[in-house]
Amino acid sequence: MSTPFDQSRYQIRFEWGVDGLDRLAASDIVVVVDVLRFSSTVTDRVAEGETVPLDAAAHAVSLNGARVAAHAAAAAHSPVVLLGCLRNAAAVAREVLAEQTRRAARTSVAVIATGELTGREPGAPLRFAVEDLLGAGAVIDAIGALGLDHTSPEAAAACEAHRGLARATRHLLTSSGSGQELLARDLRDESLHAAQLDAVAAVPVLRAGAFVAA
Repeated sequence: MSTPFDQSRYQIRFEWGVDGLDRLAASDIVVVVDVLRFSSTVTDRVAEGETVPLDAAAHAVSLNGARVAAHAAAAAHSPVVLLGCLRNAAAVAREVLAEQTRRAARTSVAVIATGELTGREPGAPLRFAVEDLLGAGAVIDAIGALGLDHTSPEAAAACEAHRGLARATRHLLTSSGSGQELLARDLRDESLHAAQLDAVAAVPVLRAGAFVAA
């Protein structure tokens, strides 16, 4: 049954985390955006020709990005699950368009900013993460540039956040809570690396429990 929050009227949708994904209408494609560091790290590894098992990536990099990806893959309608970030936003848009061409039908897209869990225990609260808002906005912007621009208000707002703040992305990623957390661990360069827009053409797709190049 449709709800006011499922964004079913729109082709391009945006939400936060597992709960947000569940609020949305079933989408043909789910793009998981966890900029610091899950999506960025896995994208780089896939660009180098690696196959990255989901469980291994979750253990090494990020619990929440992997959690959202696994939840999306387990949906009964079997959506295509992609990883998106600032580094591959344009490439993700091209893959979305290619998938729509393969289907020869209007294809719905849920862009999910993962945010950050405040703990590793089940049911830990979700924390807003500015880097994921900007990464999701970059993906939505790139999709719209290819003509798929029937976006929900939520997706449009994320897109405009990216557009309006694009020139400040490096600063925002290093100065955000997540960036400061990495700085405290002497990982500032990872924030700067993740802030690079369209640096790679790889798009990880989740197949049989592992990320491979789309």
